[in-house]
Amino acid sequence: MAWVVRGEFRKLWVGQLVSASGSAVTTVALPLVAVVTLHASAVEMGALSALSIAPHLVFGLLAGVWVDRWSLRRVMIWTDLGRLVLLGSVPLAAALGRLGIEQLYVVAVLTGVLTLLFDTASQTIIPALVPREDLMRANSAALLNLNLASTLGPSAAGLLVQVLTAPFTILVDAASYVVSTVTAYLIREPERPPARPRSEVRLTAGLRVLFGDRMLRPLVTSAAIAAMAGAMQGPLVVLFLVRELHRSPAFVGLSLTTFGAATVAGTFVAGPWCARAGIGRSYLSGVFLASLTGVSLFTGLTPVILLGQVCTGLGMSLFAVPQRTLRQAMAPPGLLGQVTASWRTLVIGGQTVGAVAGGGLATALGIRPTLLIVTAGMLAGFLVAAVSPLRGLRVLPEVARSIARD
Repeated sequence: MAWVVRGEFRKLWVGQLVSASGSAVTTVALPLVAVVTLHASAVEMGALSALSIAPHLVFGLLAGVWVDRWSLRRVMIWTDLGRLVLLGSVPLAAALGRLGIEQLYVVAVLTGVLTLLFDTASQTIIPALVPREDLMRANSAALLNLNLASTLGPSAAGLLVQVLTAPFTILVDAASYVVSTVTAYLIREPERPPARPRSEVRLTAGLRVLFGDRMLRPLVTSAAIAAMAGAMQGPLVVLFLVRELHRSPAFVGLSLTTFGAATVAGTFVAGPWCARAGIGRSYLSGVFLASLTGVSLFTGLTPVILLGQVCTGLGMSLFAVPQRTLRQAMAPPGLLGQVTASWRTLVIGGQTVGAVAGGGLATALGIRPTLLIVTAGMLAGFLVAAVSPLRGLRVLPEVARSIARD
């Protein structure tokens, strides 16, 4: 991706690649610290998982206001340093014999807040670092980092835990924030529009942009519905393969690896596909392909299951790249942080509801029927976008839209 990973964006991209890889390791290592080192109960594990998500729901809208008022470069530097200290405290406490589940709770909440701020700032700064014509490809490159990390990180984490033990494996993530801090420090941040006076700032500004535009409204509605349905399915995949289909752990690993490889491949395909099919149809094709996992699992046929994982992986990249690019292009520059944070609040909120609902439905109806319900839910998200003006959108609008007046 040399055609876009250059200049100031290269610094951001390198920092994101390293820190995303470290975060993928912690995603596995932190729960293992709780289970293996602290012998946490199921209730404690559930609390740890919930606390890592809670900041996105509680502080999401407020984070957008902060990011739009502060220097994006400084936000990234200080959040990286904060996560370095927080995660570094885990192996230090373990070495001193003072580690407890309460500390993991604090680390989960505070790193969640800092990650929310960093992710909002890093997405907000991309349009300022690359020419408009490179925005789609820049988002493909940024998503490539996340997809590579989420595909390779868990395997690396397993090996590191075996060698270093879970608490000291987290040092890898802490060290990654050193690199991310340095790259953020080196970025020359372009000037931004003056922040609006505090008296004019409203937490709902990002939501008003999203729901006040004829293109963004169906986009966010579609994405929230699809995200909720997808989250219903997430916890059930491994459970269904092992308990219902009696597949081996090796097959589970193959299935997840196939999905990960497809998401990585999708980041290379998304840009050219958007150029050929148009932004709206690329988004629609991605959501449709991503909805096929439930049906493929329902069949119980190995080739169909693996094909479904390929389709879902490709689909996630095909809809993620155009939706992020369209958001960045259409949001007013002075409100892009709030628009980004509002989007994350709605989508992650939907995922939280979906994860809870999926477990309840699977218990009440069984996993197979729930997989079909999940598919119907994702197709509902597809239909919302398919019957909207988004379907005919081929290229980015020429100018960003303005927020509706009070």
